Amino acid sequence: MTTRAAVRGLETIRCSIQPNVLLVRLHTDDGHAGLGESFFGAEAVEAYLHETVAPLLVGAPLPGPERLRRLLTGHVGFQGSGVETRGNGAVDLAVWDLLGKISGQPVSTLLGGPYQDSLPVYNTCAGSAYIKNESRQAVSNWGLATASPYDDLQGFLERPAELARSLWDEGFRAMKVWPFDQAAERTGGTRLDRAELRTGLRVLDEIKNAVPEMEVMVELHGLWSLYAAVGLMRELERFAPFWVEDPLRSDSHDSYATLQAATSVPLATGETLTGQRSFRGLLERSAIRVAIIDMGWSGGLTEARKIAALADSYDIPFAPHDCTGPISFAACVHLALSQPNTLVQESVRAFQHTWYQELATGLPQVENGTVRLDGRPGLGVELVPGLTERADVTTRLSGSRS
Repeated sequence: MTTRAAVRGLETIRCSIQPNVLLVRLHTDDGHAGLGESFFGAEAVEAYLHETVAPLLVGAPLPGPERLRRLLTGHVGFQGSGVETRGNGAVDLAVWDLLGKISGQPVSTLLGGPYQDSLPVYNTCAGSAYIKNESRQAVSNWGLATASPYDDLQGFLERPAELARSLWDEGFRAMKVWPFDQAAERTGGTRLDRAELRTGLRVLDEIKNAVPEMEVMVELHGLWSLYAAVGLMRELERFAPFWVEDPLRSDSHDSYATLQAATSVPLATGETLTGQRSFRGLLERSAIRVAIIDMGWSGGLTEARKIAALADSYDIPFAPHDCTGPISFAACVHLALSQPNTLVQESVRAFQHTWYQELATGLPQVENGTVRLDGRPGLGVELVPGLTERADVTTRLSGSRS
């Protein structure tokens, strides 16, 4: 699919509000601008976009998603969510946004939906400064020193019962925590320390004692060996988690199959995998019960919907990942509402109530434990007026603006 519009410019925007976010705008000669986004290594992704992608797009007809995918498929970077994949994913989101704006339709409609009008959400218990100071997932990057009324990470570490009640009262019926990361980092994920295990299990005990009906997801960030993960699953089974996410590296297909066969706990993984081919091995081996898909890290909406459809063919539900930025969150909701096998949508209330609002307007609204769209064309979001004029904002433009 192509349109009569041509790409006039590719613009990137970085801001100290969240240094890991790279906002992308594609400008067309008919006056439209499409928004995309990448998360992690913003400067590296920015360099790739201007050095490699912009020369292919600027001055050319606006490509449809599949033609864009063919145009940007390189020789390297197929398996992991590296710089090329994240950059391509950001541009893919911007193209979908443009197609929606040009046609006057929401992206969820272009994707074949909506299949449903609203979705349940769960709260990932991060704080507002989570994953802000470094481009990596590590305890040192938890942002615990930042005071915030929504410091849910500090909450689950120190006041899990209070946090669970707060979320329940706000309408959330599920929450995700990661109380074992410190133990995994200390041992390299090779073994379970009994004292540290008790510390992590206490978090789950207090949540379930305070709000027995609360569904709990346990995030393990791919930090554990198969040996240690088997032991950890035995301990977690009594809590009947909604799922355990990323106990192992996502590309460890055989180990996932072994682990899933050894436990009654549903396993979920996939947010750092790129493309449907990376998921096929997990699905063929019945190695997971839920496929997690990230809009940008998978290569964009174009690839994410294929992954969702592939998972559906194996009777596996999918759950979009959102612990990145506001444009990706909007894209998640559009995809999630358009697919028949969507299980639940991830949301981070600490982000929703703080820095998301400093970057974008028109975000899908999370209310009483659900999320819905309001029917605006494209992804429905725009940058906050005046954002690019801020002193702490860096912009780079290849070509020209609309």
